[in-house]
Amino acid sequence: MTFQEKDGKVVLALSGRIDTNNAADTEKEITEILSAHQGMTPAFDAGDLAYISSAGLRVLMKVRKEAGEAVEVFDVSPEVYDIFETTGFTQLLTVRKKLRTIDIAGCEKIGEGGNGAVYRIDDDKIVKVYKPWIGIDVIERERNFARTAFVNGIPSVIAYDSVQVGDCRGIVFELLHSDTLGHAMSAHPEKLEEYVNQYVALAKTLHSAHVPKGSFTPVQELYHSMANNLGTWCSDEEIALLHSLIDEIPEADTVTHNDLHPGNIMLQDGELVLIDMQEVTMGPPICDLTSIYRDMIVAPKRSADVLVRSVGMPADLIAETGEMFFRKYTGLTDQAEIDALYQRLGLLYAFNVALIVGNGSEGAMKRGDMIMDNLLRPIVIPNEQAIRMILRSAAK
Repeated sequence: MTFQEKDGKVVLALSGRIDTNNAADTEKEITEILSAHQGMTPAFDAGDLAYISSAGLRVLMKVRKEAGEAVEVFDVSPEVYDIFETTGFTQLLTVRKKLRTIDIAGCEKIGEGGNGAVYRIDDDKIVKVYKPWIGIDVIERERNFARTAFVNGIPSVIAYDSVQVGDCRGIVFELLHSDTLGHAMSAHPEKLEEYVNQYVALAKTLHSAHVPKGSFTPVQELYHSMANNLGTWCSDEEIALLHSLIDEIPEADTVTHNDLHPGNIMLQDGELVLIDMQEVTMGPPICDLTSIYRDMIVAPKRSADVLVRSVGMPADLIAETGEMFFRKYTGLTDQAEIDALYQRLGLLYAFNVALIVGNGSEGAMKRGDMIMDNLLRPIVIPNEQAIRMILRSAAK
């Protein structure tokens, strides 16, 4: 049996048949390998596994009892997956089917963001191809969240299967006769107000959707996980402060997308639907308003080049769209009231971006020191009490 260490795990390759004739020898080999790699979580590559009997399944069950629920079996063929599913083992172990391979050579790229790019496969489907370092858990979370959103009446694309695209993984989505909202706004500026009205309506639909507990990750849980990853850039005291601010966010059963810019919205047969669902959470609408302020008001002035690629619009059109969005979403017309809103969102923006450094994206991590020196320390820390008050009132 071959094995390798990868991403903190010891990956053992299963091959051929595992049945009553060789289950005992297989168990002995596995035990010897795991004994030499104590403290590492085992995973099983089943790409070359042709068959597994109940005796072989019992071997894996013993490993699971010793190593815990984190044990996974991946690259399982459809035939072998049926055995795992029929016997109920998919409820006991993380079992992942072998991914279908697709080729995107010659496919039109219709969008690109920090985690990957979206390509049109044909008239009916697109594929989101993730950057190589994006973990399978993040990808599967997006697929599951897209399905959960759809069944809860939230306008979102239908997610099909996970696929392999070269060295990267991806998800295939249904998408008929569509383009990103950002591209549509850029191509038809005369229809900007009509598109912004649809943009606002989509945001309000999302923010008024009440979903059962457990449908999505609570925003507080997502933010706490980000804060836990900031040790490279922040002191223990600064991280503790961020955790305490996160605790001020009220619980909510409404939905936030957390990256709700026009590059992550598709215009499909005249209707808007959401894509890029991996960071959808349950939380108050102000979390989305903060991200929209970040991408549509602040970013056009500070990081226009990166944003233009993600949103698919020129920087000046992004800024115009952002201004129009907030006026229509809030109903505010007085400039002083708009400025006061932006002042509050500006504090939350500094708090939000400081946390984003901990989400593992390459771009944010490269700018980590700069972000902490320009946002966390001069803005978040001195305005701690004001931020607490804003977050406490977010449920109103």
